[in-house]
Amino acid sequence: MSAGFAQRAIQLAFLILAGGAWYALTQARVVSPLFLPPPQAVYATLTRLLATPQFWSAVQVTLTTIAKAYGIAIVSGVFVGYLITRSRFWTDVLEPVIAGLFTIPITLFFPLFILFFGIGPASKVAYGATYGFFPIALNTIAGLAHADERYLRAARSMGASGFDTFRHVLLPGALPVLLTGLRVGFFICFASVLGGEALSSIAGVGRNIALSAELMESARMYAWIAFVICTAVTLNFLMTFIENRAASYEAAER
Repeated sequence: MSAGFAQRAIQLAFLILAGGAWYALTQARVVSPLFLPPPQAVYATLTRLLATPQFWSAVQVTLTTIAKAYGIAIVSGVFVGYLITRSRFWTDVLEPVIAGLFTIPITLFFPLFILFFGIGPASKVAYGATYGFFPIALNTIAGLAHADERYLRAARSMGASGFDTFRHVLLPGALPVLLTGLRVGFFICFASVLGGEALSSIAGVGRNIALSAELMESARMYAWIAFVICTAVTLNFLMTFIENRAASYEAAER
């Protein structure tokens, strides 16, 4: 039995146990349906939601907001990380600063995003992009700052330009670390946008979760949450697969 198969089997067993425990608790009425509705009720509610245009309109708003936030985080994080690593001095000075800022709960400053950008999607874009910037920048610095000096000298001796050196030496060597930062940054953007929508928004998936809780519609709230969890798990598997393939490609190239 391969390690990968064993891992998947354990993950599947965990999901089955969690679902079985949920069903057993609701059938035994250990927990009030107001707090934990039966899984069959959540499934029926989710099925009805999937058939409504309002559901897909909310999903579109959230996905568009996440895409914008993530795009800004990628561009700014990679660009800033690359500029910092052009100097060993600035790498030593600024990397601890960025790492220190990343430890600050940016949620504390969410009211400022609302103040400057309003309660619409713009504040969630800015919030998600700011949060997602840090892991991408830090992993870019980690990947580019530790490039093999022998390869860099060889590229320079052959007359490679700065762009060629970045494309053929720095980027391939930093790709596994950079992809990890991109994956972490994506899910931070994902969580930040949904959290921002739940706190203060006029539309989106997070707003619908918060509204369902306010109206005490627990089955509807759990249906939205189940959709978010399934989406996050699927995206995580996809990005992990891409990351592993890139790491395998890098190892083969060496």
